[in-house]
Amino acid sequence: MNAEKPAPVYYFRFSLGTRYLHGILIAIFLGLAGTGMTLHFSDTSWARAFAHTIGGFEAILFLHKFCALILTAGFLLHVGEMLYRGVVKGEDGIFWGPTSLVPQSKDFVDLYRHVKWFFWLGGKPKFDRYAYWEKFDYWAVFWGMAIIGVSGYMLWFAPFFAQLLPGYMLNVALLVHGEEALLAVWFIFIIHFFNSHLRPEKFPMDPVIFTGRVSEDELREERPLEYERLVERGRLEGLRADAPPRWLTNFARGIAVVSIGTGFILLVLTLVAYFTGF
Repeated sequence: MNAEKPAPVYYFRFSLGTRYLHGILIAIFLGLAGTGMTLHFSDTSWARAFAHTIGGFEAILFLHKFCALILTAGFLLHVGEMLYRGVVKGEDGIFWGPTSLVPQSKDFVDLYRHVKWFFWLGGKPKFDRYAYWEKFDYWAVFWGMAIIGVSGYMLWFAPFFAQLLPGYMLNVALLVHGEEALLAVWFIFIIHFFNSHLRPEKFPMDPVIFTGRVSEDELREERPLEYERLVERGRLEGLRADAPPRWLTNFARGIAVVSIGTGFILLVLTLVAYFTGF
């Protein structure tokens, strides 16, 4: 008789707070993307139909501003937490080191080696807690939120900013807000979705951001440097977790299907509108 395969061992990768924040980010970004692209392409038939269903473009604008306030609060909360942990508490690994999201020289070396590996010209690089593409995703969203947010509030409170800045700056803000938002939508629904979920080894989704857990085999295979460091420092067992419950796995799948499906629809609609005007 064949021996039973031992049950996989799991470890926590993301805290509950991080998962809650990411969940809010998903919902609010989809809200902002749906309402923002409807306003951006307001002359298209699908945008007019969607706005009519919701209650008109005024309702779309109200929802867009509401989502913007929540996203701003989440953004400031995240920045405040990072500053508190890194500056006030002096926590290691926030602004530099193997567990930091700040790009470092190793990331550029990993990118070079990864490209060589793609073409069978070298071995696969060993990644740490965050791979170079995850850092790129993070900072693209970070700076995008800052640029879109500042320009958006300039448009929201135009009379106030018109007293402080030349009038043409509001035109610049309108251009920057619309084009940067469109770029953000395309980036999230193409680059981020592929990097996080649609890669062959993750397809159709990676549930880790929802369950917070990663199996030992996955951790050892995908992030060998982090695994080795945790073992060496005796911290791995402290992250031991139960297997994700079925309801949580199913919930993650549901959220992924809705998010990816909504993103794909918006991607197609905006691409068609941008290149054809329909």
